[in-house]
Amino acid sequence: MPATVATTFTPLHDRILVRRFEEAETVRGGIIIPDSAKEKPQAGEVIAVGKGRTNEKGETFALDVKPGDHVLFGKYGGQPITFDGEDFLIFEEREVYGIIKK
Repeated sequence: MPATVATTFTPLHDRILVRRFEEAETVRGGIIIPDSAKEKPQAGEVIAVGKGRTNEKGETFALDVKPGDHVLFGKYGGQPITFDGEDFLIFEEREVYGIIKK
C-alpha cells in the first residue's frame, strides 16, 4: 500500500494540513485569464490534523476539524508548503472560519 501524505505527515498541536481546492478555469469574454491573475480558492480539504491545543495545566483539547472535512479560510491565511511534490497550506485551527457541510 503506497504511503499518502496523511500517513507520512502529522501536524503538531492545533495545526491542520489543508489541500486547497483546484482553481476553476475562468474565461471572460473569450479571454483566458492567466494563472497569476486568478483568484485562489478560499476553501480546501483537511488532509491531516494535530492532537489538539494544550493549556497551561497540560490538558489537551481535541480539534473540531478532522481529515476529510471541507473548510473555509481567509484569502491570505495559512503557511504554504510543498510536501512530496504537492502544494498544501498549514493552519492553526483558529485561522479556519468554518466547516463546509457537503
